Amino acid sequence: MAIFLTDSSKVIVQGMTGSEGMKHTQRMLDSGTNIVGGVNPKKAGTTVDFEGGTSVPVFGSVDEAMAETGADVSVLFVPPAFTKGAVVEAVDAGIGLAVVITEGVPVHDTAEFRAYAESSGKTRIVGPNCPGIISPGKSNAGIIPADITKAGRIGLVSKSGTLTYQMMYELRDFGFSSCIGIGGDPIIGTTHIDALAAFEEDPETDAVVMIGEIGGDAEERAAAYIKDHVSKPVVGYVAGFTAPEGKTMGHAGAIVSGSSGTAAAKKEALEAVGVKVGKTPSETAQLMREILETS
Repeated sequence: MAIFLTDSSKVIVQGMTGSEGMKHTQRMLDSGTNIVGGVNPKKAGTTVDFEGGTSVPVFGSVDEAMAETGADVSVLFVPPAFTKGAVVEAVDAGIGLAVVITEGVPVHDTAEFRAYAESSGKTRIVGPNCPGIISPGKSNAGIIPADITKAGRIGLVSKSGTLTYQMMYELRDFGFSSCIGIGGDPIIGTTHIDALAAFEEDPETDAVVMIGEIGGDAEERAAAYIKDHVSKPVVGYVAGFTAPEGKTMGHAGAIVSGSSGTAAAKKEALEAVGVKVGKTPSETAQLMREILETS
C-alpha cells in the first residue's frame, strides 16, 4: 500500500518538453514511474524519446491525454504565470492527483485553484512549491531522489524538500511507505492533516514522521488532529529552532509573529499530544528508530 500514489498510477507531465520537465521526467522514468504522456498544445502529436528506450507521446490537453492513456496523476513543471491555468485544466479534465512542483506561484492564484479543485471533488492538489510524492519501489511523481531509501513501513510528510530527503536517508535502513513534500507556501493543497489521515488508514504504514517549520499554525492544527484521530506513533521535527526572532525565513509560509508560529510553540503543542519531537533531523530519526525497534 501507499498513499495517493501507487504502482498502478498512470502519470502525465504538464510541461514535459521544457528543460526541467525533460530532466525530471527522465528521473521519474528511471525510478520506475509509469509516465504515459506529456502535455504541450504546441507539440501535440509528437513523441519524446528518453534514455532507456521509452518514447512518451505528447498531447494537446490534459483531457486528451487522460482519454488516450487513462492517466490519473499529473505532475506540473509549468512557469508560475501559467500554473493556475494548467491546474484548472487538469481539474476540468477530472485528474485524480495534481502535483504542482512550480515555485513562485502567486498566493492568490494558489488560493483560486485550490478552491476550484476542492469544489470539483475530484482532484487532490499537492503543492505548489514542493518536491512531490514518492512511494519507494512503486512510483515517483516529482523531483524527490529515488535512490536514497527503500520501501518500508514509515510514512513521511514534510513542508521542506531538503529535509524530506535527509529524513529518507537517515531512516533508509527501515524504509518508507510514502514520502510526501507538501510545500512551504502560505496556501497549499494537501496539508499535514490530510497526509496524517491517509497514513492512519494505510495498513502498511506503522508510524509517521511529520516535519514542519516555523510560521503559521499548521503544526498546531496537526497536533489537535493527532490527539483525536491518529493512533499510530508520530515523531516530529520543526525547522527553525535557531532562527532569530522576527526573521522571515526562505519559505513563503515561514513568517513568525511574536510567540505565534515559533519552533518552541509548535514543539510544545506536538509534545502535549504525545508526539516525540527532535531538536535536529538526526535526533528525530533516532526517536523513530527507537519506536520501531521496540514495537
